[in-house]
Amino acid sequence: MERTRILVAEDDLHIREGLIDILEGEGYQVLAAADGDAALSLSETHNFDLALLDIMMPGRNGYDVCRELRLQHPHLAIIMLTAKGEEIDKVLGLELGADDYITKPFGVHELRARIAAVLRRSQRTIQENEAVLPSTLVMGSATIDRKTYRGNLKERTFKLTAREMKLLEAFYRHPDEALQRHTLLNLAWGIDYQGTTRTLDQHIAQLRKKIETDPSTPQVITTVHGIGYRYVP
Repeated sequence: MERTRILVAEDDLHIREGLIDILEGEGYQVLAAADGDAALSLSETHNFDLALLDIMMPGRNGYDVCRELRLQHPHLAIIMLTAKGEEIDKVLGLELGADDYITKPFGVHELRARIAAVLRRSQRTIQENEAVLPSTLVMGSATIDRKTYRGNLKERTFKLTAREMKLLEAFYRHPDEALQRHTLLNLAWGIDYQGTTRTLDQHIAQLRKKIETDPSTPQVITTVHGIGYRYVP
């Protein structure tokens, strides 16, 4: 059985070597990079299941690498490593497509648990995507290509983040249902997600700008006051 392969991008030598020791001790295959450019180079020549990205790195930072990896590898699991602990830093990472974040300093048990949880969610998402949905989604006047993460609305084209695609897929699977906010968080972020509904609302707002003919009066993804949102086919 092929081992799970993890990319570690961390500029601090001691932390990088510590992560390698821990992950290899868990049975993972690990390749490491000291900066963002080196991490992207490794991603071009190896197939990874998960990436651990430090935010503050020389050259391309963790946000840049996350954005690029998400475009190139839509189903790659990504965890951000941050020493800041500020909510805006965490939210930005999640909006760029990260699946989770770990604030330094972190314990070995937390690291193991978060990696295991993100890998479970990633595998479940891949299986669900392959099992049910067509490669092209038609939602209102918008057409979305699930393989390229691109869409068209009349003569305008747009790109989707991995999180936005997960939300659209969740809505597509539950047409006309009034989906509660925590249900959408579970469907798009996973049952282990600890974030707030504000993050969901921000993603919905961005989605409406892309797929709605008039985002100020949404007709495709409507608000169900006191509950959440509904996809209207």
